[in-house]
Amino acid sequence: MLKKGKLKLPDRLGILVPGFDDKEEENGGSEPVFESGEELEIMEPNGVELGNKENEYEFDLGVDDKVGDKVDAFRTRKRPDKDGPGQVTVREVIAADEKRSDLEYEFSQKEINLEKVKRIASMGVPDGGGLRATAWKLLLGYLSPSHDVWEKELTENRQKYAKLKEELLLSPSEYTRVKADAMISAELSSEGDVAGPLKRRGISHGDHPLSVGMASAWHHYFKHTEIAEQIDRDLQRTHPDMKFFSGESSFSKKNREAMRNILLLFAKLNPAICYVQGMNEVLAPIFYVFSTDTDEQNAVNAEADSFSCFVRLLSDSVDHFCQQLDNSPVGILSTLSRLAKLLKENDEELWKHLEFTTKVKPQFYAFRWITLLLSQEFNFQSILRIWDSLLSNPFGVQDMLLRICCAMLLCVKSRLLSGDFAANLRLLQHYPDINIEYLLRVAQDLSADTSSYSLSL
Repeated sequence: MLKKGKLKLPDRLGILVPGFDDKEEENGGSEPVFESGEELEIMEPNGVELGNKENEYEFDLGVDDKVGDKVDAFRTRKRPDKDGPGQVTVREVIAADEKRSDLEYEFSQKEINLEKVKRIASMGVPDGGGLRATAWKLLLGYLSPSHDVWEKELTENRQKYAKLKEELLLSPSEYTRVKADAMISAELSSEGDVAGPLKRRGISHGDHPLSVGMASAWHHYFKHTEIAEQIDRDLQRTHPDMKFFSGESSFSKKNREAMRNILLLFAKLNPAICYVQGMNEVLAPIFYVFSTDTDEQNAVNAEADSFSCFVRLLSDSVDHFCQQLDNSPVGILSTLSRLAKLLKENDEELWKHLEFTTKVKPQFYAFRWITLLLSQEFNFQSILRIWDSLLSNPFGVQDMLLRICCAMLLCVKSRLLSGDFAANLRLLQHYPDINIEYLLRVAQDLSADTSSYSLSL
């Protein structure tokens, strides 16, 4: 069982489940402004018809409030096009320039003040210049505060990722051919250019594609074919409004292929968790930010860097993807209870209305919020801004995530208090446009739930 708190990353890159060792698993203001440039299906407990829309995320908890099979829990959700009027004040422009200068200065230092980076990032990392990519790598612990070791650390991690891809993503025949070519090349180098008969290499019965043995390399390869197909389907639905992810251009296809590699490799390294629909949504912001880094070398290696940071991010919430842990102290139901407790501490009136009057329980709306780190509730730029605050929170991602979820309820309090079960459920499953900075200020000002703090990454 995975323990709550910061999960110590294993020696082997990418493995979250302890004990897995490559063997078969055992069982508004007055200032002038400048103009800037499928969802949870409404549930029907007790036969209440609430409506439905095409291409929405569907999640069926049933009347017994149990979290369903996570493999079937997620489908594509249409995101809101925007969160507000899209206006930027003079003060915001100046503040962004100041934050940009402060971060550029910090990143140029020999020893980076990580606490200062967290404070700046919590207010939003300015777009452009690769600042967000560097900040997120630092906040996730992928980069050391010691600037001098960055090049060495990046090179080592990227080489490890390349080796894992070679071992686990190539088909057995491709892997055998690569190894054979390497051996032949080594032998030719040692023997010189001496002519001689060609050497034929045999193949064991266990390495034959038709082998049914559990230890066969082909058995393991075919075992993940269905998972790979599910990943491909989900990636086709990832941010369909963005050309970076969607479409048939070579650019978008290349990006989806890289994300496919990351998700499939994660599934193979973590058989107890495997791949769960929705993980593609959690990966998308990381891969986008790293791929659009202005540093060309970093952008080229976005796939390797994204894999490592994806693993680190999930290490803080991986228990939510594991159905066997749903009812444990570290499972999703426990986290949903913490959200309810946080709401009660900050607004008992609203908590009572949702819990007892309308009976809109967190399982009906917050499961997706928490599991996907709010990556389905807002537009993409707002998601990046929210993640700046999530990753920079000194008490960890989950603490800030619950604060924001609670703030989302408080910001629509009047509508919730006047609504019945159907109206409130529809509102929370189709969260309205909101000023993100205001939402984050409300979240930051909440009385904290100190009962289950997790360490920062």
